[in-house]
Amino acid sequence: MRILLIEDDLMIGEAVSIALKDAAYAVDWVKDGVAAGGALEHGDHQAVLLDLGLPRRDGLEVLRRLRHAGNKIPVVVITARDGVEDRIRGLDIGADDYLVKPFDVNELLARLRAVVRRQGGQATPILTNGRVSLDPATREARCGDVVEQLSAREFALLHAFLLRPGRILSRTELEEHIYGWNEEVESNAVDFLIHGVRRKLGVDVIKNVRGAGWMVEKSE
Repeated sequence: MRILLIEDDLMIGEAVSIALKDAAYAVDWVKDGVAAGGALEHGDHQAVLLDLGLPRRDGLEVLRRLRHAGNKIPVVVITARDGVEDRIRGLDIGADDYLVKPFDVNELLARLRAVVRRQGGQATPILTNGRVSLDPATREARCGDVVEQLSAREFALLHAFLLRPGRILSRTELEEHIYGWNEEVESNAVDFLIHGVRRKLGVDVIKNVRGAGWMVEKSE
């Protein structure tokens, strides 16, 4: 899953970026409100972590413009503004959640999983197509009686499929879920990861669609 981090504090941004990558997210990090607007307009992200005290354009204005444009991407505000009125304004403008600094990174990850789950209409934390299931909190995948721990990038790959079971994903779309802007895309990485997931869960878990990409079947 690809996350846009909007944070001007270098220490906090670095710490959150590392935590997100360790949790198998691809992370794109911008440091001011104007850059955030461009990234939101042209990027392909599944969620946003948004600081409010940004240079060049305040975070609330970034959020206001985002929602005014009809963009429904989940947004978790992370900010030092701890007043009740600030929280009310952020939520009323369109934030999905609001976390005050300093925060525990595990709580941040849990809140991020929750807003993405709600956006996808998932009532439970487990993603499934009826046959294969994936627990984002533990990176455990289950297929029948087989339970396996996935690597960070194997998890990111299967997560992309289970967010959209039945949809064909191209190599480029999968790479965008697995890698951030500044990460080098390894040659044949998608093929290698698909092979790894199939080896752990079964060869027919991920289907080839000749000339188009790959998919996991949608439950009937």
